[in-house]
This record gives sequence, structure tokens and C-alpha cells, in this order.
Amino acid sequence: MNKINEAAVGGPQMGAQRSGSRLERTSNGAERIPGESRVQQSEVCEDVGRFAPSPSGRMHLGNLWSCLLAWLAARSAGGSIVLRLEDLDPDRCRQEYCDQVMRDLEWLGLDWDGEPVYQSRRTEAYAAAFRELERQGLVYPCYCTRAERLASSAPHRSDGITVYDGRCRSLTAPEREKLEKTRRPAWRAAVGEKSISFCDMLCGKYEEDLKMDCGDFILRRSDGVYAYQLAVVVDDAEMGVTQVVRGSDLLSSTPRQIWLQERLNLPHPQYGHVPLLLAPDGRRLAKRDRDQELGQLQSRFTAPQIVGTLAHAAGLLDREEEVAPEELLPLFRWDKLPRKDLTLSIGEKI
Repeated sequence: MNKINEAAVGGPQMGAQRSGSRLERTSNGAERIPGESRVQQSEVCEDVGRFAPSPSGRMHLGNLWSCLLAWLAARSAGGSIVLRLEDLDPDRCRQEYCDQVMRDLEWLGLDWDGEPVYQSRRTEAYAAAFRELERQGLVYPCYCTRAERLASSAPHRSDGITVYDGRCRSLTAPEREKLEKTRRPAWRAAVGEKSISFCDMLCGKYEEDLKMDCGDFILRRSDGVYAYQLAVVVDDAEMGVTQVVRGSDLLSSTPRQIWLQERLNLPHPQYGHVPLLLAPDGRRLAKRDRDQELGQLQSRFTAPQIVGTLAHAAGLLDREEEVAPEELLPLFRWDKLPRKDLTLSIGEKI
């Protein structure tokens, strides 16, 4: 069962249970387990953060929120930040969206170091990692259809997400050969009995039983596209990322990524999962719904106005005011940030 330290987040989240570990804070307000050093999580001394947007449409206010906090976390520690465009999905991601992401970050005043990295140009790196997992006997083909995966016989988490039951793991060679005549398989990681825990800089200690909470997860889709979990692990290691700041909707992905890091002998970054910004009706912001889309906001507000509203929501300012990102650097501390998702409509706040 996945567990999270309630004291760190101000109450239970995601159906979590209280952890007994006591935590201490670092100089910038981040949570850590007593006695745990940064060297245990990464051998690199300089803080290296990252932007990792998916260029599948115009960024919305929630994307800007995560990018601003990632930038502040890295820059306030004197670190660098890299830009990775997660454009693996050819059906959803376009070059024009990649270009727009970069223009939008620059307009907001968020810079990055070095050249942007495109995941679509790095498939050989993912293939090499996949082959290493295959060599270790940790990969198997899955022929299940969506309907079969969602069948009632599969276990479900308390939040309603289906956990794959591993039915294809035990297929015999003749059974696989028969299925391959009509279906192209996806490829899954065989996680086995494994519990993963880590200390999130905002949420505190988080623990997950991989078999019970996620099951054997996808590494490569049936169309040959490498999955998010594998790609980000390979990229974060190669780009020297030591600090991953992203939305709390990805908190439960982290144990899978740590599992992959361990098997590929890659370093563990520090993780900080920030609360989500929600639409006024409580929905998660989505590009497809064009919720609080930056293109619409730019026609009504300046970049300093938007940054100031986000900074106030983050607890970095006492009131809303126009501000540039660099002015917030001395004000950033992890213990100032909210622990719960926020409803914020910038049109109502400015």
C-alpha cells in the first residue's frame, strides 16, 4: 500500500496512511530523513533542475506553476536548469508546440542552460536501456487488449486505477507465438515483490508496494514508442539532473522510476512534488480543455502579473504584485509552499 507522511502535507492525500518516520528540514526548507545526505541520492554536487514539458499543445497555468517552482528551486540553490521536450508521442507532439514552449518560457522570464533536448531524437538511448533490462530478464511481452486489462478480475487501487495483474508474464512460448499472429505486444517490466520508499522534498516520506500499487508497468508500447517511465529515467541520468520538481500527479510514478534507476545503476535525483492548480470547478487543468491557456492569458496580462499571482499562491509573497522570477529567488523556501491542491483562476485574481 502506498504511504505518505501526513505531517509533511498537512493531512492525508491519495488514500495514504501515516508513516512513522520523523523528518528534518534542510536549509531551504526541504524535507529529508535524518542522517540522509544528498550524496546518497546523487553523486553530483551542483543542483541541476529541469523543465520537462510535453509539447502536445499550448501550456496552461498549471504548467507555468510547475515550471516556475522548478526554476526557483534550482536557481535559488545556485544551480542550473535544463530543458527537455518530451515529444515521444508522434500523434500528439509537434515541432510547432516545441517552439511555442520555448517562446513561452522566455516570455515568462524562465531561462535554461545549454541546448534543449528532444526525446524524439534519443530513441537509441532508450533502446540500450531496454536491452539491459531484457538482459537481466526483467522484460516480457504483453498481448492484453485494453478491455482485458480493465477486466474485473484485475485488482484495482483505492483511487480506481487498474493495477495490471501480470497475466502475460507466465505465457508459454507456444502461447506467445499464437498471440503474435494477431497482436503486436507491448513490453512490461517484471517488478516482482518490491517496496520502494523515498523522501520527497515537499511531501515527506512516500512508500509504495510496486506489485500491489502499480503492477508490471509498460516500458515500450505496442507501436514501438518507449514509455515515459523509462525515457525520463535515462534522460535525467544522462543530463545530470539532481532535482526533479513536478506536479503531485506524478508522485506515484516516482517509485517506478527509482526501481528502474536501481536496475540500470543510475543515480537517484531528489524529488519535490508540488500541488496541482485546479480549475474553478475542481477539475485538473488540461490542454485539451484549454483551461487557463497561456495564449489567452497573454492577451490580458503581463508576464510579471502572472508570475506575481503564482508567487502569491505559492506563499512566496504576502500579496499579489507584479514581479520578475529573479526577484523571487531570495524568497524561495520549500516550507513556504502549500501542501494541498489549489483552485486558482488568474482572471479572477488580477
